Amino acid sequence: MISDDSRYILRLISEGEHQQQDFKYKITDAMKLARSVSAFANTEGGRLLIGIRDDGAVSGVRSEEEIYMMHAAAYEYCRPPSSIHFDTYHVAGRQVVVATVPPAQHKPVSARIGDGEYRAFIRIADENIIASPVQLRMWKDERSRQGAVLHYTDEESSFLKMISDGGMLPLNQIVRRSGMGRYQVIAMLSRLIRFGLVRQEYAGDGRFLFGGK
Repeated sequence: MISDDSRYILRLISEGEHQQQDFKYKITDAMKLARSVSAFANTEGGRLLIGIRDDGAVSGVRSEEEIYMMHAAAYEYCRPPSSIHFDTYHVAGRQVVVATVPPAQHKPVSARIGDGEYRAFIRIADENIIASPVQLRMWKDERSRQGAVLHYTDEESSFLKMISDGGMLPLNQIVRRSGMGRYQVIAMLSRLIRFGLVRQEYAGDGRFLFGGK
């Protein structure tokens, strides 16, 4: 007879990896795991199934050290520390840990990637991607409530026409075409995206593209 624990975990496994779920065979590096925590916290939240192989096979959590590293990923390698909740399930004689990360109330949550170096990640499909400078500015504006009202000037109008006529473009190309400073372009893109006039898309190679709607 299949236990409730097994039924629940097998149902999650059947979903595969997606924007709100990731499989981890084993935990060997808390710093690397922090990237997943950051990405979930900065997007829509999600869960890590610890003790599950990429193909969905149940391997189980092998040691207390893995559980300690999960705690360290959220509380020591994320800035600010991320909320995270752990539940343990038993499947076929093995222990599986589900680590659930809620969306952060105050974004971004950044993950340590080196000696004193932090980056904010977001979750796109089943990947953890470094957030774009425009996304970072959007979070900053949301925290300060800056740009709550769009003052639609001739400059915004000209910039929006250039974006709309140019197709989907990377940030550096927009800076060159606009003749504006990089910081000014980032701030303007942030405002226009928040008001639904410009869209941001992930190009699949670490780059983000921006274009008119």
